[in-house]
Amino acid sequence: MEEGSETGKWGWMKRRRAMREELKKVGTIAAPMVVASVLQYLLQVVSLVMVGHLNQLSLSSVAIAISLTNVSGFSVLSGMAGGLETLCGQAFGAGQYEKFGQYTYTAVISLSLICFPITILWTFMDKILTLLGQDPTISLEARKYAIWLIPALFGSAILKPLTRFFQTQSLISPMILTSAIALCFHGATCWTLVFKLELGHVGAAISFSLCVWFNVMLLLSFVRYSSACEKTRIPFSKNALVGVGVFFRFAVPAAVMVCLKWWACEILVLLAGLFPNPKLETSVLSICLTISTLHFTIPYGFGAAASTRVSNELGAGNPQAVRVAVSATMFLAVTEGLIVSATLFGCRHLLGYAYSDDRMVVHYVAVMTPLLCLSIFTDSLQGVLSGVARGSGWQHLGAYVNLGAFYLVGIPVGIVLGFVAHLRAKGLWIGIVTGSIVQSILLSLVTALTNWKKQAMMARERIFDAKPPDENESNHMTSA
Repeated sequence: MEEGSETGKWGWMKRRRAMREELKKVGTIAAPMVVASVLQYLLQVVSLVMVGHLNQLSLSSVAIAISLTNVSGFSVLSGMAGGLETLCGQAFGAGQYEKFGQYTYTAVISLSLICFPITILWTFMDKILTLLGQDPTISLEARKYAIWLIPALFGSAILKPLTRFFQTQSLISPMILTSAIALCFHGATCWTLVFKLELGHVGAAISFSLCVWFNVMLLLSFVRYSSACEKTRIPFSKNALVGVGVFFRFAVPAAVMVCLKWWACEILVLLAGLFPNPKLETSVLSICLTISTLHFTIPYGFGAAASTRVSNELGAGNPQAVRVAVSATMFLAVTEGLIVSATLFGCRHLLGYAYSDDRMVVHYVAVMTPLLCLSIFTDSLQGVLSGVARGSGWQHLGAYVNLGAFYLVGIPVGIVLGFVAHLRAKGLWIGIVTGSIVQSILLSLVTALTNWKKQAMMARERIFDAKPPDENESNHMTSA
């Protein structure tokens, strides 16, 4: 009896020590990733702030252009680059550094090809906006801004895979350094082009494009000269072209996962313009969406850490370590979600003043804040769960989950409550919250029911181009 008690106590202590060690590993990836993602998010904020000091036409056209270029271009590239979180992460965990480098080349080639149809779409942005009922003058100015963002689009086709190249090796410090330098570069360049050279909002777009390529050059220099990338720095070969099909198999559902919720939120904001007081309803929804987007840089960092740890351990054939990694990141996500939600709820009567002096807007934001808090908490959960999906390679299931959660549940609920029940913007946001809750529940179920031993076997089969391991190897992996 005592021996069994001692054994149980020893096992509990061992699990506790493993969890503590994993929290350290996750934290060293997540915290820098949060900083890097905030710095990258601020790039477009700088552009908007600079242009906001010109005139209302420039501000409105750039705001619309940024929204559309994000939805139709940058979010697609960012989502597709998520395929590398499976392939590169597992290859790095398995010690297959040559394949790691090849996958990165494959991603750059694939994303560059995707840029061409997106470029055509942006070229006709004014026609699209006019068809959607936007003012022709605003539409034309938005098109000018989008046209000058095309170089940034092609730069992002290299930058997005490069960030995954560093992330999956847990090399986050170079990303923070280059993002900080690029942000300073963008601030100075944007101010010079917009005000000194009097290029207006076009100058902000040119500056952003220059900034993206500047960031690419900095990261490539680090890859070329740093000893930290010595193992994964390989020359280009034709094998990178052969792997395009494999990359798209993971990249497309990864992009769908990212874009479906993003598009759902944009659809509901557009629907707010159909209410009797469209300026108030749209303003409040935009404020909620801005806060939610800014907060998501934190769950994104946690998700990146989860993806890196899960993919590395699957590639190394350690399913038990994957379970610990998932538990550790979920613990961090729940803690962060509760803290941020409680803080926002406590400040609900002051929150609106950060965006407007209008008392109606401030009061409306205070009414919406409880729903926003619930949305933020679910974002914390799904950020990590989506990272687990990308790391393990079941992005296709995540895509189906997001499709059902937001387009079969979230948007219909929002429309019914907003227009039929006359809850207006509050009803639309309840739709987003409902979709987020359904998404979190379904992703949690998929994660809980995942056979990590089988996932580890599939990962090693994929990386080594071999048949599934035999029974002996399976037993060894389980014990690991």
